[in-house]
Amino acid sequence: MLEKLFTPRSIALIGAARTEGKVGYYTMSNLVQSGFKGPIVPVNPAGGELFGLKVYPKLADYPDPVDLVVVAVPADQVPAAAEEAVRKRAGALVVVASGFKESGRQGRLIEVELIEICRRGGVRLLGPNCLGVINTAINLNASFSKRSPQAGQLAILSQSGALCTAMMDIADERELGVSKAVSIGNKADITEVDILEALAHDEETRVIVGYLEDISDGDKFVKAAEAASSRKPVVILKAGTTVAGTRAAANHTGVLAGKDTAYGAAFKRAGICRADSFEALFDYATALALQPTPKGDRVLIITNSGGACTMAADAVEKAGMSVSPLSLRLAAQLRERLPATAFIDNPIDISAAAEPRHYAAAIDTAVADPDIDSILVVLAPQYMTEPAATVRAIVAHLDETTPVIASFLGGSDIMPSRKELAAAGLPFYDSPERAVGALKAMHEYGVWKHRPARHVVRFPVNRRRVERIITRRQRTSRLRLGEVKSKDILQAYGFRILPGRLTTSPEEAVEIARFIGFPVALKIISPSIVHKSDLGGVRLNLGSAQEVADSFDLMMLRINKHAPNAIIGGIYVEKMAEKGLEVIIGMTRDPQFGPMLMFGLGGIFVEVMKDVTFHLAPITENEAVQMLKSTRSYELLQGKRGVKEVDLQAIAVALQRISQLTTDFPQILDLEINPLIVGEIGNEPVVVDASMTFAPLPEEH
Repeated sequence: MLEKLFTPRSIALIGAARTEGKVGYYTMSNLVQSGFKGPIVPVNPAGGELFGLKVYPKLADYPDPVDLVVVAVPADQVPAAAEEAVRKRAGALVVVASGFKESGRQGRLIEVELIEICRRGGVRLLGPNCLGVINTAINLNASFSKRSPQAGQLAILSQSGALCTAMMDIADERELGVSKAVSIGNKADITEVDILEALAHDEETRVIVGYLEDISDGDKFVKAAEAASSRKPVVILKAGTTVAGTRAAANHTGVLAGKDTAYGAAFKRAGICRADSFEALFDYATALALQPTPKGDRVLIITNSGGACTMAADAVEKAGMSVSPLSLRLAAQLRERLPATAFIDNPIDISAAAEPRHYAAAIDTAVADPDIDSILVVLAPQYMTEPAATVRAIVAHLDETTPVIASFLGGSDIMPSRKELAAAGLPFYDSPERAVGALKAMHEYGVWKHRPARHVVRFPVNRRRVERIITRRQRTSRLRLGEVKSKDILQAYGFRILPGRLTTSPEEAVEIARFIGFPVALKIISPSIVHKSDLGGVRLNLGSAQEVADSFDLMMLRINKHAPNAIIGGIYVEKMAEKGLEVIIGMTRDPQFGPMLMFGLGGIFVEVMKDVTFHLAPITENEAVQMLKSTRSYELLQGKRGVKEVDLQAIAVALQRISQLTTDFPQILDLEINPLIVGEIGNEPVVVDASMTFAPLPEEH
């Protein structure tokens, strides 16, 4: 792994400098002043002495082995320094210098040379263009940060050196302390994957906090992050986005995927707590580091103010968690211990008469109740309030099973010190909304941790049939598949396709309709026409031969008028589907993370509300069901608001079949079933329309 990077026995600094303002000076100062116990070897052609240590003109002049070499010389001198480290059989190299691929072509060439030297010499490379590495457990500060952080249980991973420093400052400010801090810079060798793998097994680390701008290998990242999240919380702020490939503008799946959806889906799969802001990054990390994970989403709110009650309750419900009414048993217990003026419900308003002992009694009673999953305490300054004494009473009654977090409204000068509260394990925030945001992150992590074991179902399918269609299309470079051939592929993977045939004459259309049975639908088939309905290219519920013939002629007339240059493949005559709920399912293939499944309701829910959800394939049955539950329109699927309940299990199976298809065939770039008509329980869904796109064959060299 990375033992020589994180726990070296000896360190050399090539480029140690005597002049303040230089990176080599600050790095040397940090190495010495942090109190590292092993040998520190400054290297500079001028020789002499620095910080009381002998300076060696060359690394080779030092007689003993060196585990870790830090390089702080200009970029063009770095390859030679790397060669010195290789000759010393160093295990790791940290290049804090800049001027590599981030600076242009010449820098990129130097970085390629550096990578080759390290690879050939078996040396792991951190950077270049990074802040360095810190391990407080062994008093190691091999960086040019302004200060060494205090020891703690928070590990910091950052792609940005400046933000790595800022993150250490905030960790100190919040009294969390740092176990490890790693700036990965250009990621020429060591990436976020390597660091996650190392920190997952680091006994000094309780929570991993990260800032990333991009991810080097999507599949490896998901696996490493999932393994790390299984052991401890991982909280990441992802800046920048990825585009899930260029898609046809009419393809809902590609359009709705947007630029950031793939990262969201990957983080969800891996159990990462995703922060949307720098503030949220440490809000979540603080709560996860100091308190246990809640067992469920039921939040008890305890305050001394009616206004605070309302604010907190709104925040909890908006976050999708529950402000459940108190059980009769708990309400009775609280009445015995709280003042007569207290409002005993959820939220509990102890009132302005609240004393420290009342908060303590409420918490003591609530943490013992199995119907309470977490407690939010909101303290508003009032004339009778004793803030410091109240907070100390709260802290004294925390337990290790039910998480308690607090929001202190008003000035912080009347509260106990941040250090005292952090030592006691109480996360606190200046607003109920921030406190609830942290609670939600804790809850979602708990749900992920207790998820069922992943079991991906494999359905019996006709894979060879799909292979033939895709191969033929790729060879002829006809990569966009319309409704007819898309349905052939979907039928091979177990989807229900209604009887239908393509025709170019009204007479044959009538014959087909009679054969499959009325009523039927007519649809224009053309690679040039995306939105068929807009041009009059769809007619539904045709109940007679005359209606079919007339509709055929009228459709061709309208298409020739509105799209005279369109290539027409014919008109598809299809058995009408029974009525049901229209949903959209699809897939868009992200270049980093692979097939990303999409689900949403049809109509306004997709077009206007963008009420869709995404998940990485392959997908389990439970994950498919969770996709449905995560939409705002889930109530409609359950049969509420005047809509009949539909077969949710059938939709989940459809998503699993799409998952299998797109995992089996990486040639499929995107796929959309729009709509899939879903009926009541026991009715098999019907594919009404579909399309997909294939990747071109790779060029032969």
